[in-house]
Amino acid sequence: MTRLNTIADGMSALKNASDTGKSEVTIEPASKLLGAMLSIMQGAGYIGGFEFIDDGRGGQHKVHLTGKINKCGVITPRFSVQLEEMEYWEKQYLPGKNFGILMISTSRGVMSHEQARKEGIGGELLGYVY
Repeated sequence: MTRLNTIADGMSALKNASDTGKSEVTIEPASKLLGAMLSIMQGAGYIGGFEFIDDGRGGQHKVHLTGKINKCGVITPRFSVQLEEMEYWEKQYLPGKNFGILMISTSRGVMSHEQARKEGIGGELLGYVY
């Protein structure tokens, strides 16, 4: 199978496993960016935990699900977002105010939109989860 976007494939695997009620899912190939997004999701309580498994072919992320993901996805193209535009993008991708998170790649690393707002910086939209 041809893998074009590892982040989109990973988010799709999470959504599908969560929809079918599985307690864990293995995402391959792993990437550092996907790992950073998973740690944000873990911090927000959407997933239980995850571990990186080095299989010598790109690695895998084994993710433990808690059943709290309603929907998650990747945002393509990766729109640049400034601090003032944050609310516009929340309305585009999240179902309600203070419900769900946008994941943003900033000059200080990958973070949630709430954390980026606190730090007063923008970046590029990567994905969302609620």
